[in-house]
Amino acid sequence: MSTTRTLTTADELFMIPDDGFRYELVRGEVRRMPPAGSEHGAVAVNIAVVIAQFVKAHGLGVVFGAETGFKIASEPDTVRAPDLAFVRRERIPEAGIPRGFWPGAPDLAVEVVSPGDTYTEVEEKVHDWLNAGTRMVLVLNPRTRTVAVYTSHTDVVRLTESDTLDGGEVLPGFTCRVAELFI
Repeated sequence: MSTTRTLTTADELFMIPDDGFRYELVRGEVRRMPPAGSEHGAVAVNIAVVIAQFVKAHGLGVVFGAETGFKIASEPDTVRAPDLAFVRRERIPEAGIPRGFWPGAPDLAVEVVSPGDTYTEVEEKVHDWLNAGTRMVLVLNPRTRTVAVYTSHTDVVRLTESDTLDGGEVLPGFTCRVAELFI
């Protein structure tokens, strides 16, 4: 006996009632994400504050928080929600920020590794972002106090606490000591 798996669409995901969990949609499959731990939350806010202040001060675009979904693939739909995202000003529609999921990839996606994340899960997210057109993905790992900077599948720079993170072509002029991002 064969069973047919019903795929969920981005529109259906958007209508899921708020139950305190975050959800992502990966190739039509709903994935529930438990609330992050306190260390994760503190690191996410640290990176959000420094990036948001820089973006606002230079009028570069919009920074989005962890609740924001980005529809990065269709049929089957994929909606990912990074811990932080940035979209350049020139990509903001004239009508303003969409009420639903952002259509397409952000210019920058930031993922903070949670205690329960596996290497495979984090790698899958990075590849999904890059495949969708994200220009830079930052992976902050509180356990190792490192930042991995991806600008392509093969161009990866790993930074330690003694290094300085820079925004490259995505956030020109942005710099931050890696040590400042961790608690």
